[in-house]
Order: sequence, then C-alpha cells, then structure tokens
Amino acid sequence: MTPFGEALRKLRERKGVSQKAMAAAIGVSPAYLSALEHGKRGRPNFDLLQRIAGYFNIIWDEAEELFSVASMSDPRVVIDTSGLPPQYTALANALAHRIRLLPPNVINELNSVLQKAK
Repeated sequence: MTPFGEALRKLRERKGVSQKAMAAAIGVSPAYLSALEHGKRGRPNFDLLQRIAGYFNIIWDEAEELFSVASMSDPRVVIDTSGLPPQYTALANALAHRIRLLPPNVINELNSVLQKAK
C-alpha cells in the first residue's frame, strides 16, 4: 500500500462508502480504485485528484495534503544516480534490493534522516 492508498482508504471508510460506489461517482472502475488503494497503480493524475477531493468535499489544507501524499506514492520509483559518485549508485541499488527486509524502525530512522536533508 502507498501513502496515497492508505489516505484514500481512510477517507472512503470515514465517509462510509464502498469502493464500487466511490468509483462510479468519480468515473473510474472499482478495479482501478482497488489497485490505487493497494499500491498496484502509480500515482493518480491531477484531474483524478481533483475529482477525489471534490467527492469528499475536502478543501485547502486537507486537499493539499492529499495531493502531497499522492506525489510521494509512486510504487515503482526510479532513482537517477548518473553523474554521482559510485557510492550513491551502490546505496540506491542496495536499498532497492533490500527495502523489503528492513524493519519499520529502520525505515522511520531513514525517513528522519531524509527529512533533515531538505
């Protein structure tokens, strides 16, 4: 599941609506909506994000947060290390091969380090 999929599911459950009903209302198939929630589809486009925000009647800060979460929810990330020193490429590859083995506390620590690097 992606951060967007998790946020979408929470919004849908909070409103008490099924995937089928929501999908019909925003003009997508229930299968596509399910794939979005489970992280099996890439991030949604801007038009779909606007339809989702409108469906849930969310505005300003909450909509901005949803759009931000969507931008960080591509389940198939490509890291371009061309032109960087070899250790950057080695790190990107090691992470790609071992990310599923890392416990949540390590992921949280890595996220904390990355947040500080902004």
